[in-house]
Parts: sequence; structure tokens; C-alpha cells
Amino acid sequence: MVANQLTLESFLSQNKTQFIIPVYQRNYDWTEQQCSQLFKDIMEVGSKQDHDTHFIGSIVFIHDGVYTSNEVKPLVIIDGQQRLTTISLLYLALFKYAVGIKNEAKASEINETYIINKFVSLDDSKLKLKQTDNNSKAFKYILTNNKAEEYGEFSRVIENYVSFHKKINEDNFDTVQTGLSRLLFVEISLERGKDDPQRIFESLNSTGLELSQADLIRNYILMGLEPKKQIEIFNNYWHIIEKNAQDEQKNESKVSDLIRDYLTLKNKKIPVKSQVYEEFKEKFQSRDESFYSDVLEEIKNYSKHYNKLINPEKEGDKDIERQLNYVKRLEINVSYPFLLSVYDDYANGVIDKATFVHVLKLVQSFTWRRFVLGLPTNALNKIFMTLYGEIEPSDYLTSIERSLVKKTGIQRFPNNQEIKSALKEKDVYNIQSKNKVYLLELLENHNNREYVMTEHPDISIEHIFPRNPDPKWGEQLDDHEYKMLKEKYLHTIANLTLSGNNGSLGNRPFMDKKTMNVDGKEQGYEFSRLWLNSYLKKIDEWNIMELNRRFDLVVKRFFEIWPYPAIDTIFEDTTEEVNIFEAEDPKNKSLEYFIFKDERIITQEVSKMFYHVIKTLFDENPQLFLTSDLKEYLPLTTDEKSLRTPFPLSNTYFIESNLDNNSKFRRLKRVLNVFECEDDLVLKYR
Repeated sequence: MVANQLTLESFLSQNKTQFIIPVYQRNYDWTEQQCSQLFKDIMEVGSKQDHDTHFIGSIVFIHDGVYTSNEVKPLVIIDGQQRLTTISLLYLALFKYAVGIKNEAKASEINETYIINKFVSLDDSKLKLKQTDNNSKAFKYILTNNKAEEYGEFSRVIENYVSFHKKINEDNFDTVQTGLSRLLFVEISLERGKDDPQRIFESLNSTGLELSQADLIRNYILMGLEPKKQIEIFNNYWHIIEKNAQDEQKNESKVSDLIRDYLTLKNKKIPVKSQVYEEFKEKFQSRDESFYSDVLEEIKNYSKHYNKLINPEKEGDKDIERQLNYVKRLEINVSYPFLLSVYDDYANGVIDKATFVHVLKLVQSFTWRRFVLGLPTNALNKIFMTLYGEIEPSDYLTSIERSLVKKTGIQRFPNNQEIKSALKEKDVYNIQSKNKVYLLELLENHNNREYVMTEHPDISIEHIFPRNPDPKWGEQLDDHEYKMLKEKYLHTIANLTLSGNNGSLGNRPFMDKKTMNVDGKEQGYEFSRLWLNSYLKKIDEWNIMELNRRFDLVVKRFFEIWPYPAIDTIFEDTTEEVNIFEAEDPKNKSLEYFIFKDERIITQEVSKMFYHVIKTLFDENPQLFLTSDLKEYLPLTTDEKSLRTPFPLSNTYFIESNLDNNSKFRRLKRVLNVFECEDDLVLKYR
């Protein structure tokens, strides 16, 4: 292995050399955003007068040793293809610009130095960069055609070339070339048969994985410091943050999640998980002394609370620990930005223990009632993001309750009547195990002196009316009741209980289950000390009437465990936030705002919502617009002049925007269906 630092210009200008992207490499997938950042860096270094340079990383390739003067030297790229392809596209854009302004000398220089091997006759070896088939096809199309926009299919090669071509002009043409000449990289040359490229590649890329958001943030914080200062900051802040943000049960780092929640608190906006580092860097561009003394100190302080949210056993108070455990088991992670602030208030004596416990129970009641009703979970992100800001210090708990009760539409706090109606027929037997255990555990242990661990291996869930009933059940029930118990209420909460003798009770008739005492082992309900079996001790048959009576007892207990806040619920604003699929006809209406993928955008215009959603989803997966039925329903074109009012989705593709609001709604719904994100668009009319 040989490693050298040199300019990218000298690397690409080698004669009779071909850079080969092997088929096992991932597809070229740099986005317009990444290309724009590179162009910005090139412009910046190219405009400096002091001959500064810009380092772009390493390129790793394999060569085959000695070559004769007549053959093309193939260099197989195993790391760095994204950068190499992007730079080649930029040189291609420069070449095309030079052709366009009829600067034949400059066009020939660029083409014959960086794009083709001039003195090679074989077509297969003519291009300096040999890409995989789809990318090569697009690259050759650009080289031989003047209108890349007319390429018949989606390609990142086309998109990024068009982006570069639009950026180049008379004022920056020379600056771009100068910037390219100042790009430095580390050339790592491996010799086939002597070096192990896979082992070296994994070593360079941390076993093949990209740096995590937390790693990038750590490097951003520490890299610019002197060695002594680095050690000091690491020991006093970052090491403690990393240690506190470790989920000990899973042995998993949650630093990225902690920073994401911290940024949510600060920005009142939830960062995309893959953009936490960029959001952090944008928020804290100045890393002065106050950054290290204030910001890192604050994150470290929050990390102490975060440690207990993800490791409840670290909380010394048993009552708080139990509620934290429930929050974690239900995976109500979206509440963490809110709970971090409330935890901090408790730690600083702003609120007492009783208030903190009540808040933890309120969070469970709110989210659990929503689960029972089947309301979308993505609405919770927006609710908890802003909830702490709605607290009135003089009326701490009530102000939180009032804020939650004010929510409407898909954000609402389900009331008792809604819960009773939904729970009556809800299949709770086939929900996720963690949710099922949570429901039965809390129902069983409410106000119990001795806590029953329902996850004990000897305790299992028992169907009172069995899934495969003994024939005697059919003799004891009329056909209608038998059918109702079998088809409608079998898996509902009223027909479920807990037992340490599930295997013994089996499919027997009710009275056999109640009184069973084989070998004096007291298997029957009448011997049970569980609350869930207390009503079953008192009755001698199981039918619809008894099921309804037991349901009333269970739902009453449910309301005691997960109460609806007892506060005044009359509010002025009755306009609801609704999912687009539930929204009224938009004709003659204007918006107050819309929320898409947790981003809230204030606008009165349906058009703005339409453009934003379509553009976001196109950027996410453009192929779906070209390969699904959207191709017919929402046609894309590269010829913007063929449209009355074109709206650009990219540098290449356009859609018609001259549509009435009803048409925009219909198209939005179809796109959301295709992308399977029907719950992600919420709006509120004025």
C-alpha cells in the first residue's frame, strides 16, 4: 500500500489511465445539496489570493503493478467514487460551457485532460471515468447531446450535471477551474495480490459504517482545540454526556437521540435523525468560551435526566422509577424533550415529587388513551415539542392538563365516552406484547398492597370464553350469545383475565374453570387473589350480560388509572387540526397552517402546501413518480414550455401547477397513498 497527498487535478490528468467503478459499488447517489456544498467549497478556495487548498478526503484504488506503454492503466476505485464522479460531472459542465461560448481551445483542454483519453483508440477505454452501466449511459448522453434535460429517465448523473451547468457563468468560469486545481486528497494505492483491499477499506471507514451523528458532533466540538484543551473538554463534558446517554439494558449509545431532543427544545423544531449534526452545527456556529462553558454544561445537565429516562433503575425514588419504567416500556420517546425540562424543574425544586409523578402519569394517560382510540402517533411529536412552553409556573400541573385538553382533531385527548366505546370492542389480545402486559399489569395492580408482576413466567393471559370452546359451551349459551362471544368479544378486555393455571383451565365450561381444584392445587378463579378474577368468583355463568357487567367494572378502573383531566374544557377555538383525508372541501377556504412530516408551515395558500409536499416527496424518491401510477395521474415533463404554469421539481422535471384547490387535494391524496405516508399531512383551516 502506498499513500500520497496530491492534487485531484494531477490525478485526473494522467494520460492513458482509466478510473473504473466496479459493479459491486453502490450507485452514484450524491444529492443536489451535496453537490451544491462542494461547488460552494470550490468557489471559496478558488477565489482566495493566497493559493489556499481544500482537502476532500481519500481515494482508494487497486492497480495491477507494471504496465507497458501501449495499454491503458486501469485503476479500480474501491473508495471515493461519489467524489470522483461528482468532480467529473463538474469538469463535463465546464467543457460544455466552453463549447457553448465557442472557446474551442479551452473546451479541448478540459475534454482531453480530464474527460477522455485522447490517444486511446478503443471506445471502451476512451472515457477516463468508467462507471456502472446506468451512470455511464447518462454520462455519455450528456457528452454527445446538448440538452441533458431531455434524457428519458431519472438519473442523479443528469440531475447533478444540470445543477452544475446552471451554476457556471462568465463571472465564475475561471474561479471554478482555479478551485478545482486546489483540491487535495490522499491517494491510497493498493497492489492486487499484495494488499488486502477489503481490510483496508473497513479500517478507513470504521468497519464500513458511516460516522454516526454523535461522532460528527463530537469531532465538531473537539477537533479545532489544542490537544490539552481537547482532553479537558472531553473529560469534563463529552465523556460524561456519552456515559449518561448509554442505554445500559441494550448496551446502546443514545447520544444522537439526546442531542436531537436538546435541539428540539431549543429550536422548537424536530431535526431529521440523519440531520442532527447539521442542525447542531447550524445552531452553534460559534464555538467560543461560552459555548463550552454554557452549552455543553447545559447538555451535560440534561444528560443526567436523560440517563434516568432511558435507565429508570438509576432513579433513587421508587415511585418515580416505576412511572419512568412505564414511559420507557411504552416507548413514549417523543415525550422526552418535554420530560427533560420537567425533570430539570423537579431536580431544581421548582416542582415537588407529587407534581412530577402526576406529570409522568398524565403523559401515560394522554398517550395510552390515544392508543386505545387508534389515533396517529406522529401527532405526538408536535404536541410534546411545544408543551413545556405552555406551562404557567404559578399553575404548573393544571396548565399542562389544560393545554392537552385543548387539543382537537387527531391531536386530541380522548374523553371517557370515546374510550368506553372503543375499549368495548377493541382486540387487546393481539396488540403488541409490551402494550398488552402494560394494560393488564396496571389494571391488576391499581391500589394493590402487594405488586403482582404480570410478566412472571407462571402467569399467563386467560380467555374466559375460550378460543376453542368445549362443546358444553354451546349447550349453555344460545346461538346468538355464542356467536357474539366467539366473533365480537373473544379478544376484548372484558373476556380476558390473568391466571397461573392457563394450561389447566383450558377450554372447559365456566363453572369448571371457576371451581377447579385438581389435587388440591386450587386452579379455579374462586381461589385466585388477583383483582382481575374478583368478579368471576361471584358469578356462576358467563354470558353477554356478565361480560357487560365485568366490562363496566374494568372501564371504571381504567378511568381511575388513566384519568381524563378534571378541568374546565370550554375553549374559544373550535377549528380543528385535521388529516387531509378527513378535511372538508378546500373550495373557498384558506389555510391557517399545515404540518408535513413534523414540520409546521404557516400559510393561507393550498398551493404552497401542494408544492411543498410534492417537492419533498420527489426529493425523497423521484423514481416513484416515474414508475408508479403517478406517472399517469401526476405527469412529469422535461419540457417546461409545454405547461401553462410549470412548477420545477428539480433542474430537469416540471409539473403543471395551474390547478384548482380540489384538484390539488386529489393529487396530494394519491401521492400520499403511493408513498404510504397518509398520516403525515395535517392541516388547519382559518
